[in-house]
Amino acid sequence: AMGIRTVAVYSDADAGAMHVAMADEAVLIGPSPAAESYLNIAAILAAAKRTGASAIHPGYGFLSENPLFAEACADAGIIFVGPPASAMRAMGAKDAAKRLMEQANVPVVPGYHGDNQDADFLAAQAEKIGFPILIKAVAGGGGRGMRRVDNAGEFAAALASAMRESKAAFGDDKVLIERYMAKPRHIEIQVFADNHGNAVHLYERDCSIQRRHQKVIEEAPAPGMPSAMREKMGAAAVQAAKAIGYRGAGTVEFIADASKGLRDDSFYFIEMNTRLQVEHPVTEMITGQDLVEWQLRVAAGAPLPLAQDQLEIRGHAFEARIYAEDADHDFLPATGTLAFLQPPEESDHVRVDTGVLQGDSISVHYDPMIAKLIVWDEDRERALTRLARALRDYRIAGTVTNIEFLYNLITTPAFRAAELDTGFIERHRDAIFRRNPDADAKLAALAALYLLLRRARAAGEFAATTTDPWSPWYSAHGWRCNDAPVQQFHLLLDGREILFTTTADGDRHHLHSDLGRAVIAGTLNGSELHASLDGHRQLVTVTAHDGGYSLFTRDGALHFNEVQTDAGAGEEDATGGLTAPMNGTVTALRVAPGARVAKGDPILIMEAMKMEHSIRAPADGVVAEIFYGVGDLVDGGAELVRFEPDAG
Repeated sequence: AMGIRTVAVYSDADAGAMHVAMADEAVLIGPSPAAESYLNIAAILAAAKRTGASAIHPGYGFLSENPLFAEACADAGIIFVGPPASAMRAMGAKDAAKRLMEQANVPVVPGYHGDNQDADFLAAQAEKIGFPILIKAVAGGGGRGMRRVDNAGEFAAALASAMRESKAAFGDDKVLIERYMAKPRHIEIQVFADNHGNAVHLYERDCSIQRRHQKVIEEAPAPGMPSAMREKMGAAAVQAAKAIGYRGAGTVEFIADASKGLRDDSFYFIEMNTRLQVEHPVTEMITGQDLVEWQLRVAAGAPLPLAQDQLEIRGHAFEARIYAEDADHDFLPATGTLAFLQPPEESDHVRVDTGVLQGDSISVHYDPMIAKLIVWDEDRERALTRLARALRDYRIAGTVTNIEFLYNLITTPAFRAAELDTGFIERHRDAIFRRNPDADAKLAALAALYLLLRRARAAGEFAATTTDPWSPWYSAHGWRCNDAPVQQFHLLLDGREILFTTTADGDRHHLHSDLGRAVIAGTLNGSELHASLDGHRQLVTVTAHDGGYSLFTRDGALHFNEVQTDAGAGEEDATGGLTAPMNGTVTALRVAPGARVAKGDPILIMEAMKMEHSIRAPADGVVAEIFYGVGDLVDGGAELVRFEPDAG
């Protein structure tokens, strides 16, 4: 719309990526690992020079907050679409940023932000602040290098883990310590400044719903925010931007103590992100402004498009982050191929920001986010209803996703009542990770019907090749000599193998299993299953892929496999290996081969997709062998350790 031609850069892993196809031009900058491509400043600048690009937009991550990159762009005569390097440095270290904000009269969280990193000294500071406390990486972001510590006995291990993760992610293991609030609300303010002395805020976003200290659901405006608090917090954010000579888009993040409700005297500065945020679309939806266009205009030297008194809030917006991750297993990142991808239909109310297409792979090299689902409506209740429907319409197969988790989360009574804080997920775990046995049984019955119809279709296709239509092999209904036509299916549902038995009654089938009984019938047309379940007719979408089958209804999704008999399978030996839960890198060995461990003791640490995962002993026993060393890249499913449990 602005008449600007675009150039994409890409790694080997992203050669077929969506952004590469969308851009006017694209340049390969290196191998798949980010350190050799998206973090390679020289390669990116070379691509800009090669194509004659006059500016570089750094996106959300990688080099977007790297002052060396901003300076390298300036030295090369290329516009960096972001703040000056001096502003990045001022806010890049959380400890120094807090000291700067104190000088600018912006309230900060009580804590220790000094240079002394001696473990004993930091432990003493934690005692002085009072538990619970947060350890935070000074150079961190996205929850990496952050640990909550509830008592002194946990401090040493948490500190070592936070420092190790921070060193791996940011090349700096320095940390700070802050008071942990009992009911904290994470509220951030979108700010914008230009080269002409103008600075405004575009109101707030509530990002309190988090897992692993990373945002899951964002919304704007913040529910229950008093107008006086909004005005005071917005003014503090603008003051923070002006204090460091900011330019472009930035986000000033605050923590609010909501134990007594939101008040204008109970919010504190925690950090500033000197870039555009992943969740910026909710701000765009409630203000009607395009923040990327603002970025480009400001970078080109133009003044801000609007003044503070020209900005206003209209309606309510949510953003849900769609991830390839296993929410039921501590949000473990997942890889896989997007064998089936059907996002909800976009409109003025529904927006899908994504970088992937059906058939693309989620690799170990980058963040496992699939998309951002954004909805808007006139008020929070209507927007929430739209979000629930859009999540039900979002259908993905081929890799595990967090869609069901998101749906369960936003439909809890507490979320609808906006009882928000950063501990929401853990506090409402039972409600969020709920299972409905009746719904599961219905989905399983539909899965059995699908396999029954597939089997009938295959039998019919085979029968069509025979010259004898009266042959029993011509039957597609489970014909049996002198007995009722019966068929059986062994389905693997969420790790549980279930035997289904069906008896034909004309076009209907009587289904029996441990989950119950049902009368099923239907027709199959491609991926559309027109089903009747105990007289309830419904349209179901089913897709087959390498990982089995995925079934989608308005009530949920089911991913299942048909188990084939394995005559050669035997019992596993009592001893065995501990396997990698995902592709990743070994970052630490906690014990040596031959060590005796107790159940739950950490054996080694893996890092994948920006997160640490502890591989722990499944029982008391001996770590007989460790097959990988620190720095080794491991494939998901690979045996990491040979473990010998104690007898008995």
